Amino acid sequence: MDEANSYEEQRRRQIEQNKRKLDELRVHRLSAAVRQAAAKPTPAKLLMPRNPRLHAPTRRSGRIASLPEQPDYRIRKANGDVKTKSPDPVPVYATDEARAYAVARAEQLKAQLGSDHPAFIKPMSHSSATKSATLTIPVHFKQYLPVHDEVMALVDEVNKEFDMIYHVTYKHRRYWGYLSGWRAFSAHQELADGDCLVFQLIERRKFKVRFNLFSTREFRWVL
Repeated sequence: MDEANSYEEQRRRQIEQNKRKLDELRVHRLSAAVRQAAAKPTPAKLLMPRNPRLHAPTRRSGRIASLPEQPDYRIRKANGDVKTKSPDPVPVYATDEARAYAVARAEQLKAQLGSDHPAFIKPMSHSSATKSATLTIPVHFKQYLPVHDEVMALVDEVNKEFDMIYHVTYKHRRYWGYLSGWRAFSAHQELADGDCLVFQLIERRKFKVRFNLFSTREFRWVL
């Protein structure tokens, strides 16, 4: 019984000693202060004032400001996004009768040119006349052309020359050629779907191109 009383007395003294140490360290006050700080609302962040220059109208130089306003080709969606679209022209196509007429006239002209200078005809599709940057040479005509890349010229009906590069492509033991720089020539001549051209090799690196006599422009229709 005495041993139990002595144990309880020792435990009581130890608890009182621990309380005194906690009071000396002020642990209870610190924990209460932490709880109070956590309960306080966080102050709102201070917003930076807006830069008035960002909302000012865009300055334009005097040279640009004097020009007329350009049309806006951007398409605005329902959600506010902007999609840029280039103003492509309306495709223009020739009828089947116009194509056949142009090819027949081209064949007649090719026959009239004789055999002194080889020639071939090339009907124009909408893509080859208005979009393609290259023009493929028929495979059967390769016997008259160089076997490696060279600079060649196209001469129109007013004797204006257009320099192009003749490329030779090899694949599966076969090769064919095409002219790069074709887009500049087709745009200058205003070629369109249904036109049929006659290419006559008047020199080793020069083609004479004929087509005005059998242009199909009066027979075209808009899609």
